[in-house]
Amino acid sequence: MMGNPKRYVVTGLKGQVVQSLLENTKKRSDVEIIALGRPELDLAMPETIAAAVEAARPDLIVSAAAFTGVDQAEIDREVAFTVNATGPAELARVAAALRVPIVHLSTDYVFDGSKSSPYVESDPVAPLGVYGRDKLVGERNVAAATENHAILRTAWVYSPFSRNFLRTMLRVAEAREEVQVVDDQIGNPTSAIDIAHAIIAVGQNLLASNDHALRGIFHMAGTGAASWADFADEIFKISAANGGPSARVVRIPTSAYPTPARRPANSQLDCSRLYRRHGIVMPDWRGSTGYVVRRLLEPVDLENRKFGR
Repeated sequence: MMGNPKRYVVTGLKGQVVQSLLENTKKRSDVEIIALGRPELDLAMPETIAAAVEAARPDLIVSAAAFTGVDQAEIDREVAFTVNATGPAELARVAAALRVPIVHLSTDYVFDGSKSSPYVESDPVAPLGVYGRDKLVGERNVAAATENHAILRTAWVYSPFSRNFLRTMLRVAEAREEVQVVDDQIGNPTSAIDIAHAIIAVGQNLLASNDHALRGIFHMAGTGAASWADFADEIFKISAANGGPSARVVRIPTSAYPTPARRPANSQLDCSRLYRRHGIVMPDWRGSTGYVVRRLLEPVDLENRKFGR
C-alpha cells in the first residue's frame, strides 16, 4: 500500500525548473510539488520565506528560484545579492529548523573558465561577475546553515518553458536566414526536464538515508560538451528535420559579442560524483535537445516520455 507522497516545496512559480518539476510529477503518487512564489514567498524579501515554507509542511525544500539575469545582476546588485545569497540562507535556516533536507541549485558561473578540462566539485572557485559571486555566497550560506543539503551546480539550462537560448534560437530563425553565435565558450547544455528528474531522485535519496556521502556539492549538467554555436547548429538541424525554422550559424568569438558580465570560456562540469553517490547519469545533451525542439514544434505524448537516468 502506497504511503502519502513526499512534499517537495519548491521556490518559484514560472521558472524552467519548477515548471518541469510540476509536469514531471503530474502522474506520480510518490512526490507532490508545492510551488511557492510571489507574493507569498519573495526571495527579494527574505522575511516572507519562513512563514510560507512552514505553512506548506515540506518533507524537502528545493531552492530553485534565482536572479538569473547574468548581465542585469551587474546593474541590480542589491536585489541580485538578496535573491541569490540572502534568500537561500533563509531557506536553509528554515530547513534546519524543520529538520528537512534542502536541495539548492547553483551554477557553473562559480568558476572562471580558465581550466582546460571539465571542472570537478573540489576545483577552486573564482567567479568572474556579480551573478557567479552571489551564487557562490548562496552555496556557502546554505552549507553553513544546515549539513542536510545537496547543492547541485548546473549549466546552460533550456526547456519548453520560459525564456532560454533554445527558444530564442527558434524564434530568431523565423525572421532571419543567419544568426551570429559565440563559438569560444564551451559548456554542457542541460534540459530543465532532466534537471527535474534528477532533483526528484536526489531528494528521494536524501529522504531515504542519512548517509553523509549523499550530501554536499554535486555537478549536474547534460552529458557532452558544446559551444553555443554547436548548440545552435544542433537546434536548427533538428528543427529543419521536423519542418521547423532554421538558420545558418555564423560562428563568432566572444570579443565580437561584448556583454556587461564576463562569461567563463570553459563551463564544462564533470558529473561523475553525482553518479558515484546518487546513481544518476544525466542524459546526452543532443537527445534532450531533440526532445525539446520536437515538442515545441508538435504535440508530444507526455505519457510515453521516457526520462533518462
